[in-house]
Amino acid sequence: MITLSLFNEVSCLRHAFFTREGGVSTGIYASLNCGPGSGDDPAAVAANRARAMAMLDQPAAALCTLSQIHSAEVVTVREPWDPADPPKADAMVTDRPGLVLGILTADCAPVLLADPRARVIGAAHAGWRGALGGVLDATVAAMVALGARPDSILAAIGPCIGHRSYEVGRDFPEPFVDQDLINADFFAPSPFTEGRYLFDLPGYVSRRLARAGVTEVTRVPADTYRDEARFFSYRRGSQRGEADYGRQMSAILLEG
Repeated sequence: MITLSLFNEVSCLRHAFFTREGGVSTGIYASLNCGPGSGDDPAAVAANRARAMAMLDQPAAALCTLSQIHSAEVVTVREPWDPADPPKADAMVTDRPGLVLGILTADCAPVLLADPRARVIGAAHAGWRGALGGVLDATVAAMVALGARPDSILAAIGPCIGHRSYEVGRDFPEPFVDQDLINADFFAPSPFTEGRYLFDLPGYVSRRLARAGVTEVTRVPADTYRDEARFFSYRRGSQRGEADYGRQMSAILLEG
């Protein structure tokens, strides 16, 4: 798993950006696939999730994940729910110690957030659609509702698809530029295909966090598409014609 000094230096926090390594799944899901929405053996997924929680010294029952729908919906977590019936949303916040907020990704950007002074944490799934639609703004607002201050929030963007790996169509930039002309900065002409662009997802996510008042943002320097040994990638699997893909997990919790 990957951790960052931004959070490691805060005594009340535990976090991890898990890789695909260290689990029990096989085939295209090898090995730490934590996505119950995948076609993997449910028993293997449950075992992988329990292994991830053990690395954080937490029971499997403490883990909260969502049915992610590329929305701006945020859930305030007060107790764990049935993992077989999670809420449909793309972000969570809590001020309760011992609850692990887990985000599942395979190219989208996982974002972990914390206001250590207010003891409020958040976790968001920021694909291009959710980021454009305001999931990060909504997450910050939900944290503020629990007592956080935007300028006190620390944010970390986990492993996601890199700029040079994210080729998009000619019409893709339009809604971003319509939103703000400065968003053109996150697109560059593709050197691979004429008329297409490369999109900087983590750069755009950083900009949205800054607009929401979060000034301390760091990133994990990793590209899920290019680093097959460490990460699952929806785009890589799709381009190979694979029927499905695994999901890595990013998690954060407050300690009591």
